[in-house]
Amino acid sequence: MATSADRMGAGVGLGAFAKAEELKKRIWFTLGALIIYRLGTYLPLPGINPDALSDIFSQQSSGILGMFDMFSGGALGRMTIFALNIMPYITASIIMQLMTAIVPTLEQLKKDGEAGRKQINQYTRYLTVLLATVQGFGIAVGLEAASGVVGDPGMFFRVTTVTTLVGGTLFLMWLGEQITSRGVGNGISLIIFAGIIAEVPSALAGTLELGRTGALSALLIVVLFAMAIAVIAFIVFIERSVRKIVVQYPKRQHGNKVFGGDQSFLPLKINVPGVIPPIFASSLLLMPVSIINLTGGQDGGAEWLVTLNALLGRGQPLYLGIYIGMIVFFAFFYTAIVFNPQDTAENLRRYGGYIPGIRPGKTTADYLDSVLTRLTVLGAAYLSAVCLLPEILISNYSVPFYFGGTSLLIVVTVTLDTVGQVQSHLLAHQYEGLVKKSKLKGRGR
Repeated sequence: MATSADRMGAGVGLGAFAKAEELKKRIWFTLGALIIYRLGTYLPLPGINPDALSDIFSQQSSGILGMFDMFSGGALGRMTIFALNIMPYITASIIMQLMTAIVPTLEQLKKDGEAGRKQINQYTRYLTVLLATVQGFGIAVGLEAASGVVGDPGMFFRVTTVTTLVGGTLFLMWLGEQITSRGVGNGISLIIFAGIIAEVPSALAGTLELGRTGALSALLIVVLFAMAIAVIAFIVFIERSVRKIVVQYPKRQHGNKVFGGDQSFLPLKINVPGVIPPIFASSLLLMPVSIINLTGGQDGGAEWLVTLNALLGRGQPLYLGIYIGMIVFFAFFYTAIVFNPQDTAENLRRYGGYIPGIRPGKTTADYLDSVLTRLTVLGAAYLSAVCLLPEILISNYSVPFYFGGTSLLIVVTVTLDTVGQVQSHLLAHQYEGLVKKSKLKGRGR
């Protein structure tokens, strides 16, 4: 027999959405914030020659610049006020997560609850300003070094560029926090999501244009779109899959009443680190490639640079091997940071829970560690497979970045998270309505 919660969950639909005024306000706020972000990606930096910039960017679009331009929704290629996008904040957040596992003081702050979390967030903001300043200065110097890009190079251009880029990043960081608190979904993830989605129509048009000119066959384009749909379905299946570990709580008797004896599950995701490994691996691998190209790795440069550039080209065996190795490394590394089997085992023991057939304490921690290791192997293989095939297509058939594994992972995971939050808001709205009805009935009596 279905419970009230089951019936309420089944009743979540358009009718419930139409009555959820608070949810609709949150959705409208989120859409408005994302529109503001997209408008900012078309406001150029002062003193830039767009034609010369476009020529130089097209030469380096296969390197780290192309990857970051995908995350920024084209803002980097147009060199707008949001050229850095939210990437300095993401990098700072990841660094702080790593530091909390290494530095005892930060680890203690993490355990202090809400106050500690606020302090860590403040440190993250300071680090974001530092990283954005360094990256902004690097972009300013790089633009000045490029011939014909900057109309009036000098200290004034550097100061204005750094100030504008840092201000753009800080504004996006604030906007992301506002979306998280007053909108629907994770604000930072939605900003990256909006950037990728906004460029998908042009990527589709470019792919169809390749088919029209004969660079890609019609059959290959159909196979490409079918593969993209299959990859999306596979990502959804894996991201929704969990390994449920049974947790039993003992029975306790007080007088004639028996308490406890409940059974619950400890869900472990197959892909614990999410999209962090592909992003890190792509960035670290593409950066030296871009540096090699800038320092003479093209034809006519030093022989060893030309050879190294050829070996590290997209789709080459050495490139793919290092790429997969980095994905596997970061998958295990990040999983070890975000999930601690010892802490989980201690929490279970503290509340009287145990895994059937497993002794509490160290034995439980070892069991959880072994299960997590096997799941991480599957997760790393899944990430490698999703990211490897698109890399081959990008290198051999000039498929846009937006059909790559990293972009599809980001789009699918953010969509699943946002849809889950919308459903949670709808359920909360239904519960509020149920509570109000019960109060009215009580007054009638």
